[in-house]
Amino acid sequence: MRPSQVQIDFGTPPGTPPRTSSEFEEIPYPVTHPSYFKTAHSYKHEESLPLHHMNEDTSTRRRVARGPGSSGGFMSGDEHESEMHYDDDGKDVYSKPSPARSRVSSGRVHRPPPPPPTSISEFISQNLEHLPPVIYTLLSCWTRFHKIGRANTVVWDEAHFGKFGSHYLKREFYFDVHPPLGKMLVGLAGLLSGYNGNFEFKSGVVYDESVPYVAMRVMMATFGVALVPLGWYTAVELGMSSWCCHLVALMVLCDVAWLAISRFILLDSMLLFFTFTTVFLLTKFHNQQYQSFSFDWWMWLVFTGISIGCVTSVKWIGLFVTAVVGLYTIEDLWEKFGDLRMTNRDQIRHWAARVLCLIILPILVYMLSFKLHFMILNHSGPGDSTMSSLFQAQLVGNDFGKNPREIAFGSKITLKGMGWGGGLLHSHVQTYPVGSGQQQVTCYHYKDDNNHWTILPTWEAPEYNPNGELQFLQDGDVIRLQHVPTTRHLHSHTVVAPVTKLNNEVSGYGNSTVGDFHDYWVVEVVDDIKQGPREHVTKIHSLTTRLRFKHQALGCYLYAANAALPHWGFKQVEVSCTKEDNPDDIHTYWNVESHWNDRLPLGDAKFYKSPFLHDFWHLNVAMMTSNNALIPDPDKEDILASTPTDWPWMRLGLRMCGWGDSQPKYYLLGTPVIWWGGTVSLIVFVIVLGIYLFRHQRKYIDMTLQQWNHFLYVGKIAGYGWFLHYFPFFIMGRVTYVHHYLPTLYFSVLMFAHLLDHFIFSARWKDSTKRVAFGICAFLIIGNFWWFRGMAWGIDGPINDHWGLLWRKTWNIYNA
Repeated sequence: MRPSQVQIDFGTPPGTPPRTSSEFEEIPYPVTHPSYFKTAHSYKHEESLPLHHMNEDTSTRRRVARGPGSSGGFMSGDEHESEMHYDDDGKDVYSKPSPARSRVSSGRVHRPPPPPPTSISEFISQNLEHLPPVIYTLLSCWTRFHKIGRANTVVWDEAHFGKFGSHYLKREFYFDVHPPLGKMLVGLAGLLSGYNGNFEFKSGVVYDESVPYVAMRVMMATFGVALVPLGWYTAVELGMSSWCCHLVALMVLCDVAWLAISRFILLDSMLLFFTFTTVFLLTKFHNQQYQSFSFDWWMWLVFTGISIGCVTSVKWIGLFVTAVVGLYTIEDLWEKFGDLRMTNRDQIRHWAARVLCLIILPILVYMLSFKLHFMILNHSGPGDSTMSSLFQAQLVGNDFGKNPREIAFGSKITLKGMGWGGGLLHSHVQTYPVGSGQQQVTCYHYKDDNNHWTILPTWEAPEYNPNGELQFLQDGDVIRLQHVPTTRHLHSHTVVAPVTKLNNEVSGYGNSTVGDFHDYWVVEVVDDIKQGPREHVTKIHSLTTRLRFKHQALGCYLYAANAALPHWGFKQVEVSCTKEDNPDDIHTYWNVESHWNDRLPLGDAKFYKSPFLHDFWHLNVAMMTSNNALIPDPDKEDILASTPTDWPWMRLGLRMCGWGDSQPKYYLLGTPVIWWGGTVSLIVFVIVLGIYLFRHQRKYIDMTLQQWNHFLYVGKIAGYGWFLHYFPFFIMGRVTYVHHYLPTLYFSVLMFAHLLDHFIFSARWKDSTKRVAFGICAFLIIGNFWWFRGMAWGIDGPINDHWGLLWRKTWNIYNA
């Protein structure tokens, strides 16, 4: 056997003058990509550290790169540092690190692709790493589909989200506070399963034979099945050891809360799926940073943008994982901005690529979901009044287009508030418990006879003859608006409005024979979509003419913003009279939506068309307004609600259905060892990070630069993700439930696995020690899951007969 060659450097021959940098041949330096999530400590020169810290006895433990995702993270045997040379200003003179890096120093180890297989056995050996996720996926199918049809009743929010299938099959426009992608997928599930769309989905009601609820649940659960392989491959891309890839897959597989939420007709399984895909695709893109602008680099960046658009199109909570990608991108671009070897052209290309793929592309995906939503739901439905009058006029089955175009005294009308989120001018027999005590006037989002008003002249005008000559409404006319069901008049006075204290109260007062000058309103034309600005408007038309109503005596304007009345006003939008004369305030704009007058000719729907961008913006503002109105009711106890402080330590669960002895019972609560372990790991990471920073400041070497970068990279993905998904709920005014924590849980799981990997599975422990540690972790995870499995699969019989489920006294799983 030929001995291996040895190269010996004898140094510079005696008498040779020292060489300067100008004598070296200049060679193009390959552009390197700094690793992400660094600290300032990463740039300390290694030679500045005391050498006594680097002897064999006190050096750091080594990490052996093994398993599908192992990288040069903490305790890696791969020690490679860039040798930098600085001038007096601190800049790198040569820009020639040795050795040159071929990839980023965090995330998955980059391996060249294997040669094409020449036999089936070789093909199998090359793909054995995919066998574990396949097995976990099959187990995920079993857990998600097992006894999925056991409850034959409408469970929890199936009463809400199941209706989406009905409306999409009937193509009826329906308003909801969530974006449309998840609702469309529920509708698609109903279509593929053969649902006819006629079931009402009332909570607790038994499904009839016409509803293929099992097939619809299976399709929703498929998104939950995919969480397990996504968890595995995300751990691989994060550079975790094979031990921790198994633990991540087990935790995703065995969490009871993720399991329960995936087994019903809900949006949460889709939200979790796209949250997982966004994190996975981000890690895939990160691992392509060593070859910027290559095909794979562009592919994973584009897929990340598409996933961002999808997750925000299911629920707005998807914006939180979008923020994680945003923070990563900001730090990535900031690192590149500090790379003096990168040309200005490449800097611009990087910025343009991020703007195009991570901002513009997600917005286009989000808008596309609304475009499809409008195209599919093109029939009139119960959510029509949320949209603008022109939008409703385009819907099949809506008669707005047949309204008489010109408006005359004596016409019966409905008035639509044109402010974002506004509704129909409404009144009902209930009175204000504060202020004047007169009849309430509000804005209401649904069609109702209590939205009908009649246009009448003033009390002092000659006696009105409804059968006499038609008197058309014109700019500047003074009118009364009489509520048809109660005969009260739209009225305002100097009484303070109940919510908007700077405005005057608007109420219903008097009757057909009783009233006063506080019932008088001056009609002011703003503009008309067809006729143009105010000076060109010759006639007031329904749907297209925008109006303002000025109180003749007080000078204030009829106003409907986004202020919601308390429970005594049924949470409807407050109507008041604003003293501020702002011609541009859209909350003072109104248009005539419905119009009935047998003496006038019918209109033509061809005159009415609403632009998509206007409808898109209008619906999003209406969704935001309705979301903000979902606040806790202090006068009503919500036994299902919880607060963000309840979630990390599992203080409270959620009963998903009735708790009778004869029905299966489902309790939304996680697997304790997973939730508590994840929460503890977040605290431990902060402590460990602080210790490392203090030790680094004292010039101790705990890990190489590459290992430090990897430790921070995974820690920041998990830590930032958890923080950005959790703390926004503290500043939200809306009511919260435990299922809001489920996307957040994923990042605590990643942190839990990261620390186990850092301290055990990538450390210099014996393999036997690692096997014992893995066995203990796996046993706790699987054992906890098996103990609480009934919460997701259904608990039969009297709940108090099931012993050992009350691990915390605050859980309301047992009957008192």
